[in-house]
Amino acid sequence: MKAARAVDLDESCVEPWGLAGDRRWLLVDGNGRFISQREKPSLARVVVQPGGGSISVSADGVPGPTISPPPADAPLLKVTVWSSTLLAAEAGPAADAWFSAYLGGPVRLVYLDDPTRRPVNPQYGRNGDVVSFADGYPLLLASAGSLGELGDWLAADGKIPVPMTRFRPSVVVAGAPPWAEDGWLRIRIGAVPFRVVKPCGRCVVTTTDQITGERGRQPLKMLGQRRRFGKELVFGQNLIPDSGGVIRIGDPVEILDAS
Repeated sequence: MKAARAVDLDESCVEPWGLAGDRRWLLVDGNGRFISQREKPSLARVVVQPGGGSISVSADGVPGPTISPPPADAPLLKVTVWSSTLLAAEAGPAADAWFSAYLGGPVRLVYLDDPTRRPVNPQYGRNGDVVSFADGYPLLLASAGSLGELGDWLAADGKIPVPMTRFRPSVVVAGAPPWAEDGWLRIRIGAVPFRVVKPCGRCVVTTTDQITGERGRQPLKMLGQRRRFGKELVFGQNLIPDSGGVIRIGDPVEILDAS
């Protein structure tokens, strides 16, 4: 679910719009506008357990409902994620009531029943490239080497290094020098090829503890000092898959093209 706590996986199927099941559920306000940890950092405490196509949710040890994908004839709601407006299926009153009680205000849960509805930004994608409810692109790659150097910068400034969870990546690569991913254009993870289409500009979510939901100032302040590219503070790279397949922890990463 978009904005909930991350789910760790040993392997996942890569689909055209992202990892299988990833960010297919979304919370929206009364105007159908998406809700994320930017506005509601307490969503970091929402734990989602997938199983059999359904999800079970809980927060702060309080169990919530088990939510199944809506039926084919479920009502559709017009929702907006950034500049994209599309239709999504309503999850139903039980889910809406639980999340509204948790967040202290009326929200609705929707499901992206047809993940081909939302194209990526045509400036960076090709005709037919699509994305789920992720911010903009099917997958987000982050590098352990880059996180290590960012941690060194923070430590040298008397600050506590942050974990990778702050950046909410889809895939994490290890073994590359810090920031090597800035120059990658095409890569292959296991047998699945990807285009590396755009650096990821970061926001206040990176300052949110992904266990407690509490906010600080780092690492966004340090990124502003060391990783400012134009108007964006950059960590990670957005990926679009060129074909499907399964990727697994420990898969080799091959650089197919770089600048």
